[in-house]
Amino acid sequence: MIVSMPEFIAEHGLLALFFVSFCAATLLPLGSEWLLVALLLQGSNPVVTVTIATLGNSLGAATNYLIGYHGGNWITAKVLRINRQQLQRAEQWFNRYGSWSLLLAWLPIVGDPLCLVSGTLKTPPLRFTLLVTVGKLARYTFLALVTLQSASLLT
Repeated sequence: MIVSMPEFIAEHGLLALFFVSFCAATLLPLGSEWLLVALLLQGSNPVVTVTIATLGNSLGAATNYLIGYHGGNWITAKVLRINRQQLQRAEQWFNRYGSWSLLLAWLPIVGDPLCLVSGTLKTPPLRFTLLVTVGKLARYTFLALVTLQSASLLT
């Protein structure tokens, strides 16, 4: 039985959003924004949708943090595919702005290495969690507001 994308999203959307958001912050080069927008346009509760995306993406970032915290050069290079240049760029950000740079952990290219570097530098876990989660929540909230506002203008 072939299921259309809208049917799949309607049936498994929030679980898929959690999984895609988690993976987007760790192993796979994907984004979760498209699924968040699709769910919102299909009428998903914005608070629940943003919360699930934030939770998944923050847990993915925590995975990178833990890899950095406990060491894992092989995982960093082979699985996460974070090269030396990305790590150096993240270290520069971290050295310049300190742990406050974790508010930008949602950024492409720099975000995943920032979390890894934060773990390597042994940022306190509570501080890491709060800063990363606030940054990711702000991003998803902004995206949800823009999506809902734009949708209301079109109707």
